[in-house]
Amino acid sequence: MHERIQHSAVDNPVANGPSLPLWEELTRQGMNSASKQQQATAFTAYEHALTIARRLIEAPPPGRDEDCIAALVVSHHNLADLHADQGNRDAAARLLCQAHEFLIALTLSAERTATFRRIALRHSRETHVALIRHLARYGQHPLIARTLDDASLALSASGPARH
Repeated sequence: MHERIQHSAVDNPVANGPSLPLWEELTRQGMNSASKQQQATAFTAYEHALTIARRLIEAPPPGRDEDCIAALVVSHHNLADLHADQGNRDAAARLLCQAHEFLIALTLSAERTATFRRIALRHSRETHVALIRHLARYGQHPLIARTLDDASLALSASGPARH
């Protein structure tokens, strides 16, 4: 019975709408599959978890902004790690860049509350570090260089004017 529920969640992750408990379940399934070297199953679970995290960012449950932003970061990083482990460093870099770019966009979004923007900015430090670690581990990557430059410019432009 429990196995059928797990497969059901992986097969149709948003049948009952996205939720943090469903995201957590899929993330645990992905981690469990990755630890058992079941990469295809891990990829599927992580991709579904990322889909849910993106939907949760669109409409976070009340009081759960922090959790939803963290879920988005973790989902990107889990998939990036799996790609890197498989030797696909470009896909890993792309996912790390997407996470960072998404958080910078959320930080600068006038449509979000100040609290939400602060949370996104705080988590962008984690994505920034992940990009730097990728560079340290695998060497220069043009997409990462561009993402870091663009983020720096965007955040500088949005800051207070200096005299």
